[in-house]
Amino acid sequence: MENGKNSLEKKSLKRIFGNYGMVFVLIALIVIFSVLSNRFLTADNIFNILRQVSIVGIIAVGMTFIMLTAGIDLSVGSVAGFACVGAALLMTQFSMHPVLASIIMCLFGIGLGLANGFFVSKLDVPPFIATLGMMVSIRGLAYIITGGLPVFGFDKSYTQLGQGYLGPIPIPVLIMAGVFAFGIIFLTKTRAGRHIYGVGGNEEASRLSGVNVSKVKFLVYAVGGFMSALAGLVILARTNSGQPNTGEGYEMDVITGVVLGGVSMMGGQGKLYMVIIGVLIMGILTNGMTMLGISEFVQQFVKGFVLIAAVAFDSFIKSQRTKEVAA
Repeated sequence: MENGKNSLEKKSLKRIFGNYGMVFVLIALIVIFSVLSNRFLTADNIFNILRQVSIVGIIAVGMTFIMLTAGIDLSVGSVAGFACVGAALLMTQFSMHPVLASIIMCLFGIGLGLANGFFVSKLDVPPFIATLGMMVSIRGLAYIITGGLPVFGFDKSYTQLGQGYLGPIPIPVLIMAGVFAFGIIFLTKTRAGRHIYGVGGNEEASRLSGVNVSKVKFLVYAVGGFMSALAGLVILARTNSGQPNTGEGYEMDVITGVVLGGVSMMGGQGKLYMVIIGVLIMGILTNGMTMLGISEFVQQFVKGFVLIAAVAFDSFIKSQRTKEVAA
């Protein structure tokens, strides 16, 4: 009887750690960096971290949609970069109103997402290859239209989108919060959200039950494209310039944050509210290491290791759950 009780307690602890292990990691990182630096746990630095992670957080919502269907999008950084320089050029070269320029770039992001969805769902191109090609092409296009030079000279009021505050809270943080709220409601309260989980869990079973799998894939990649473009506009407003290299390397931070948040690379599993934890872990790691004077090269090494560890942890948890079900 005692052995059975201990076994149940162990299973319960494994389940808690499997579901909320990253929350403990987040708390541990906060404690460690707070001890190592007395400037870490200040109000200014907390808001600074939130502002820094807002870009990755916005893109991560779209990436979550995609990864829940067992897909991936490596073009998110390039789409953000193109939206950044595209909006800047529309405002400077064509004297377009900032709102109209922003809408056009968001629609362009959706279009690129739909193109990815077409390659993946209609032409059966593996998501990794389709979005890798899109990543390289769109980055090249950003350099072509700018001549490799930054774009300056648009309306200074536009910078409020990236640098402004609503009370004490930075506007990019509010945008991120709104995007996460939309994503959580969509995935948990709508039929389309349930279809996204279903396609990722078992695509063939979803197809046989009447779900339009191609439509679902078009949807998730369109959402991913929109979120990337929106993030690019926030970057433009924050930096006050359109840089053709904007967003380079963001795909790794985004994917790492999503996987840390418990979204399975195999699709069908994960909660968007936990992705917030994964994004915060990446932001706190970067901020803490920078505050301690750790070089950017070491930071890259740590981020790469964290991605590997997160995927390994995801595989371990899935194998343990499979064993429990078989038992």
